[in-house]
Amino acid sequence: MSRFRPGVLPSLIVLALLPVLIGLGFWQLARAEEKRQLLASYEARRQAEPMAVAALERHSDPAFRRVVLHGQFDAQHSLLLDNRIHQGQVGVELLQPFYDQASDLWVLLNRGWLPWPDRRTAPTFTTPDGAQTLTAWVYVPPGATFQLHSDPTGGDWPRLVTAVDPAALWQQLGRGGLSRELRLEGGAAAYLTDWPIIAMGPEKHTGYAVQWFALAAALCGLFVYFGLHNGRRTPHGRHYESHQHS
Repeated sequence: MSRFRPGVLPSLIVLALLPVLIGLGFWQLARAEEKRQLLASYEARRQAEPMAVAALERHSDPAFRRVVLHGQFDAQHSLLLDNRIHQGQVGVELLQPFYDQASDLWVLLNRGWLPWPDRRTAPTFTTPDGAQTLTAWVYVPPGATFQLHSDPTGGDWPRLVTAVDPAALWQQLGRGGLSRELRLEGGAAAYLTDWPIIAMGPEKHTGYAVQWFALAAALCGLFVYFGLHNGRRTPHGRHYESHQHS
């Protein structure tokens, strides 16, 4: 029978890479489970009865909690969040200050996505007049805290921005406001509001795990193949083959 002679260098490479590939696969599986739990938690919050804005202070993790608002929009200080893509189409998200009478606080309310097909012409939108009763939910962005960037061509309103920090806006306007972005639920005051809950779902992580495990299996297959191939080329292997032909 052929002897198994993989060689020192290939053995060292496999010993170094195989645990890494398997570890990455299990890490992606763990991330998929975390995302499933996160989705379940956030979905429960999205189905709960909306609370007052002032009640958010009692929650250390306000993400996706629903709130009820009663007040009116400030149509003079609108923000257009640039580079928002929906189904391959370029657009912006419209964010406007909203004064909540019950909490005596301003909130930055994201009214949804608007198409912007022609950069030479500003996006058009309307703002509801008078008192409004609205339902929204708290959006907490992943990663680092966003900073407010003004339009480099000037400070006119509506202002085109690439990222949003509500606290910075309240400081600019000299107002007391909630330091969280609120995203409006569907209704007469909303534009397109079908935001994904998370950027990468659990199925993506599961797919990546399968890829890492497939690479580990391929590495093991190549290791065995070349080990057997090298074994057949040894003097013992050649002697065996010549014995078979005699």
